[in-house]
Parts: sequence; C-alpha cells; structure tokens
Amino acid sequence: MPLGTIDRKPPAFFKHGMSALSKLVLFAILSVLLMVADARYGMTQPLRATMSLLLYPLEWLSLRPRWVIDEAGRFFEGRDAAQAQVQAMSLKLQQQALRSGQVEQLSLENQQLRRLLDLRERLSSSALAAEVLYDSADPFTRKVVIDKGALQGVQPSSPVMDDVGVLGQVTRVMPLVSEVTLVIDREQSIPVLNTRTGARGVAYGEAGGAPLLELRYMAANADIEVGDLLTTSGVDAIYPPGVPVAVVLKVERRAESVFARILCQPQGRVYGARHVMVLEPLGRQVPPRPPHERSGTLPIKGGPR
Repeated sequence: MPLGTIDRKPPAFFKHGMSALSKLVLFAILSVLLMVADARYGMTQPLRATMSLLLYPLEWLSLRPRWVIDEAGRFFEGRDAAQAQVQAMSLKLQQQALRSGQVEQLSLENQQLRRLLDLRERLSSSALAAEVLYDSADPFTRKVVIDKGALQGVQPSSPVMDDVGVLGQVTRVMPLVSEVTLVIDREQSIPVLNTRTGARGVAYGEAGGAPLLELRYMAANADIEVGDLLTTSGVDAIYPPGVPVAVVLKVERRAESVFARILCQPQGRVYGARHVMVLEPLGRQVPPRPPHERSGTLPIKGGPR
C-alpha cells in the first residue's frame, strides 16, 4: 500500500470535542432561556402535559401498593368498629330483655298479690302470706318449702292456696320454714264439691306421676262432665268451702268397672306458684263444745226447787 493513501487523522477514540466547562456554560444558558421562556410564554406546557400523560400509568402503578395498604387498614378498622358496635348493641339488647322480663315478672307478681288480697278479704279465716323457696328434693313426692314457720304462726294441716285455687296442705312445720304437700301428691286427698250438680267426692293425687287429680269412687253413671268445676266442700274441717280445686279434664266410663275414672286439672299453680297464702285450719275456728255436751249430760233448766 502506498504511503500517501494512509489516513493520518486520529481515531475516533481519541476525539475530545467540547470541554466540560463549555458544556456547563452552554447548558446553563439553555436552562435559563428555557425557564424564562416557560415563565413568560408557557412554551414548555404542552411538553409537560405530554410527559404527564405518558408518566401517568407509572404513577398509577407506583401508588397501587399504598392504596391497597390504606384500603386494607380502613377495612380492618371498619370491621373492628362494626364488631364492637354489634357487641355493644347485643349487650344492650340483653339488658333490655332482662329488664323486660323483670318488668313482666313484677307485673305478674303484682297481679297475683292483688288477687290474693282480694281473696283474703272474701275468706273469713285468718291468712298468712308466704313465698315459695324451693321444691322438695324428694323426686317421689310433690312438695314445696315456704318461708314461714312456727315462729310466724304456721300450724300443721293448714291449707295453702294461691290466687287461683288450692295448692296443698302444710304437713311439716319447722321454726322458720314449712313443708307443703301439694294436692297432686299421691298421698294427698281433698273433699270436693261439683258446683254444677252439688255432688260431693274425694280427689286424690294422681299416682301415675302426672300433675293431675283423680276423682275416685264415683259411679260410672254419675252426672259429671268434662269442664265441671270442683271446689272445696268444707266437710273435712280443714279447707274452707268454695275454694276452686280442679276442673274435670277426662271422664272414662268402663263397662268392667262400676266406678268411672275421672281425671282433673288442678286450678292452683302447682308448678309455678311463688306467692301463696297459708290459712288457719277450719276446725280450729269452730268454737269448743259446751262442757255438758262433752260430758254427755243435759243442762237442768230452772235450777233446784
């Protein structure tokens, strides 16, 4: 190759162009001119709008994690607040239900006490108000314990009733409490009177365990119907006459028996009574017999002559 054809220019690797200071001055002047032009004439506004439009997807994507975190925080805060509000409303509802139940119970007790007072005014015998404490622990008997005893004047065999009818009879008296055997106990019996026909009978506690009474020893052809009201007859010198005892519930007349099987629903609240009234036994209200009747002699009229 001839020497005249060799390129004597330095390679591009060794080219240096403008110096760094020149570039700084140039770009500084360009920046000042652009700022002045943008401030006075708004020449870069279209460029800024275009760049904002192009960069919006990147901004939206970069803000998504923060938005997700904020929404999750608001969700959990709202859930906790809703749960707290639900719990508060549930507690308030329970309190209102409790108060409503107490009001209904007090209203029921008030009505029962009013009826007891009205019944006490109609009865000629003395009465003592008492409250049922608990049922007897013996599962084979039907007894309750009341909060009045011998110190309050309760006597054995005293009849016990609520505002609806007869409940039973005092069978055990202790100083501060007494035990009452209910009319549905299988060992309990009470003379009754059919208010429709005037027929007398004796009602016994149902031996089958049902809270019923059985009117025994009534002839199969006796005039008794479902719905007849049975009251105390007063012939036992214990219960005052005319107090509701039971209502005839079922009458079975069997051909193989001369007696009818009569089941009765007790009128007293044998399973729900709380306030009761203890009456003085009717026999204790009868005046004692005169001395001449007890001795069997007749009084001499006119005296000695």
